[in-house]
Amino acid sequence: MQITPEAGGLRLSFAGALATAEVATLWAEATTRARGANPLRLDLTKLESLDSAGAVLLLQLETLAAKTEWLAPSATVQAMLARTRAALAAPQPAAPPPPLPTLGQIGQAVMHGGDGIITRLAFLGEIVVSTLGVLRVPRRFRFRELLRHLDEAGLGAFGLTVLLGVLLGMILAYQSSAPMRRFGAESFIPNLVGISLLRELGPLMAAVILAGRTGSSYAAEIGTMVVNEEVDALRVMGIDPAAWLVLPRVLGAMLVMPILALLLDLSGLLGMGLVMDTLGFPPSSVQAALERSLRMKDLIGGLFKAAIFGITIGLIGCRAGLAAGRGPRAVGDAATSAVVGGIVATVILDGIFAVLFHRAGW
Repeated sequence: MQITPEAGGLRLSFAGALATAEVATLWAEATTRARGANPLRLDLTKLESLDSAGAVLLLQLETLAAKTEWLAPSATVQAMLARTRAALAAPQPAAPPPPLPTLGQIGQAVMHGGDGIITRLAFLGEIVVSTLGVLRVPRRFRFRELLRHLDEAGLGAFGLTVLLGVLLGMILAYQSSAPMRRFGAESFIPNLVGISLLRELGPLMAAVILAGRTGSSYAAEIGTMVVNEEVDALRVMGIDPAAWLVLPRVLGAMLVMPILALLLDLSGLLGMGLVMDTLGFPPSSVQAALERSLRMKDLIGGLFKAAIFGITIGLIGCRAGLAAGRGPRAVGDAATSAVVGGIVATVILDGIFAVLFHRAGW
């Protein structure tokens, strides 16, 4: 840039390219010199190229000067200046609202939490209405889809359930044998492990397996259908997505969970029996100890909790899928929400059942 004082004004001559790099070095001096010039002559005779940054600089100089004269701008430069001037004159986006005060942020969080609770209650109400409709018209229920989910959630998880049960039984037996040996109470290990598995750990660990495998699968599958607008297509065709997609999955999870819990209980007792055999207790003594300590109500209570856990995990997984967004991360976020929500809800329900069973004398 060449600066030439003239009678009653100033001439700024630009040559070569006027791009972002050149603008960064010229901006301060050019705007300072152009302020109040009358007239300001912008000599663009030797200007060969111009980008949006250079156009913004020239238009800023025009704004700062009292009067501006453009000298020999080429057609390309004129076109760039016209586009930039139109872009600068366009309405600007609204400024972001100021941050809320602390009390306002607390109120906003409460409102968002209330909206989430209302949404979940509405989803439960929709499921209840759909269930009643299916009971009134059974042909609306997809029994073939139920069989598919029983196979995927049940048979597909048998191997992992057995492995986890055996390891869990062995760990409980080994960890409890050390302190019980100090009091000569190793014979009570089957009582401890058996009651722990049937009442608490069996249903709880089976629920963790179901949430990790099946809950995430429900959320990912339905979330993909939401992203592909298949759920919207079902609604357009007059098909209830809750009856078509949710009920078979929830019923499948409810039927599978007691079986998984029972399988984990049996495999855990088997693992405990292997440890007891290494400690010098024959299988007959382990069996006798289990028969003395375990009651049918322990098994029934655990299987009942498992069924409730299955319903909860199925509902949470399906709702996470139906609530999925439309972006590239929607399916992954839905699957993560289903797993975390299923495990947290299971632990909370297990604590509630523990209190209720204790109050009921179970």
